Amino acid sequence: MNIELTRFRVKEGKSQKVDDWMKFLNDNQEALLETLEPEKMYIENIFREELNGRDYLYWYSVQGENPQELASSEHWLDKKHIEFWNECIDETYRPIDLKVEMTAIPEKIGKHMK
Repeated sequence: MNIELTRFRVKEGKSQKVDDWMKFLNDNQEALLETLEPEKMYIENIFREELNGRDYLYWYSVQGENPQELASSEHWLDKKHIEFWNECIDETYRPIDLKVEMTAIPEKIGKHMK
């Protein structure tokens, strides 16, 4: 199982596009959930922070081993995700992976996360 929390910087001038994308994801939960199973994504959350006048997104995920890669997905929502990423995520900024210090998952939940 892979547990990650990674910070990405949003390109300048793309805050409204991030607003639109988050609304789109929240409004299209059914389609979003369809994409999670092939990715073996058990939990995915996106957090947002403004720091020194810049927007940052934090992706928190709990994912199984050997998932389908986003780039190989044919799902229409994943294709939109890649478009959003290319337009809004600042590739000149090195993403920051936070270190997992502790994980606690009850057995009755963990047994479903294989």
